[in-house]
Amino acid sequence: MRVNTQKGMSVNRVFVALGTALAMLSTGPASAQVKTPGPPPVAGARPVTIERITVHSPAIEGNLEGDSPDRAVLVVLPPSYRANPKRRYPVVYALHGYSIGVEQWIGEIHVPQTIEGAFAKGAREMIVVLPDSKTAHNGSFYSSSVTVGDFETFVARDLVGYVDGHYRTIADRRSRGLAGHSMGGYGTARIGMKHPETFGALYMMSPCCLSTRALGTPDAATEAAIRALRSPADSATLSWGQRAQLATAAAWSPNPKAPPLYLDLPVKDGVPQPDVLARWAANAPLAMLDQYVGNLRRYAAIGIDVGDRDGLKDDAGKLHAALDSYGIANSFEVYPGDHTSGVAGRVQDKMMPFFSRALASGK
Repeated sequence: MRVNTQKGMSVNRVFVALGTALAMLSTGPASAQVKTPGPPPVAGARPVTIERITVHSPAIEGNLEGDSPDRAVLVVLPPSYRANPKRRYPVVYALHGYSIGVEQWIGEIHVPQTIEGAFAKGAREMIVVLPDSKTAHNGSFYSSSVTVGDFETFVARDLVGYVDGHYRTIADRRSRGLAGHSMGGYGTARIGMKHPETFGALYMMSPCCLSTRALGTPDAATEAAIRALRSPADSATLSWGQRAQLATAAAWSPNPKAPPLYLDLPVKDGVPQPDVLARWAANAPLAMLDQYVGNLRRYAAIGIDVGDRDGLKDDAGKLHAALDSYGIANSFEVYPGDHTSGVAGRVQDKMMPFFSRALASGK
């Protein structure tokens, strides 16, 4: 999609939207499942245990979109968990990207192989928790919305509380990490800025949606398609990009008085709506960061990585630069790859060792 940067262009030719939410920039056609290469198996890796559970979230109850407050969650227990009933473990919460659920997420990052490989290569053992945050429009953006539900609080309060209550965790923020890829990287930035009382280290992989961008001419067909929907479930008839716009509006510009979708679009009759655009901009982490500098200083470590062929690279670099400008310690790496090609290897060889170093460990 061409970006119109001409000065003085008419307002009805500007459509500010999430460049990253609409262009995840995979190498093939956009789809719910992206095939990714996995790292070679590590010799001698011991098996982990994966438990599939359901966590009820009061924060998601009553959402206008009808998304279930009963969320599927995968809990990956380290090799020594069963054999050491008195040992407690740090926990990493890992958030998936847009248009997939948790089962697709573990396929993309090749779990359990990558977690087993990380432990075999020297990472300290920890519990890894992967929640499902897919919604009627394919993604919650880990935001707080009456339309979608408060997925921010689901992660930061309900999920953490459940895991601490049912597993042998070290129930201390210094022993909890938050990570995510793409939309999950956005969720890590957003939740991390607002909830340092819950998490002690952050790792963002190819984070999307760090800023809003001008994407050129409004698409009248997209607006018409969305406004023709008669229920949230009807969004399944939309294209991937149209559905991503709808998910963004549901998360960032909810409107309880606008049935049947209960949201405001950033364009009406082809004309941009400045008030809606301002609400979207207020949810962009690059705009939010100044408000949460004190919170970000509390983290033991912050990591960011992105592929050198990923369209999200520039915004990831801007986040790194913004943290640097405030003297907030963070690591930033641009590696060879596109949006998804390196994600499984990064989980094994970068993310897990990062938390192994950053999180406080029990006895």
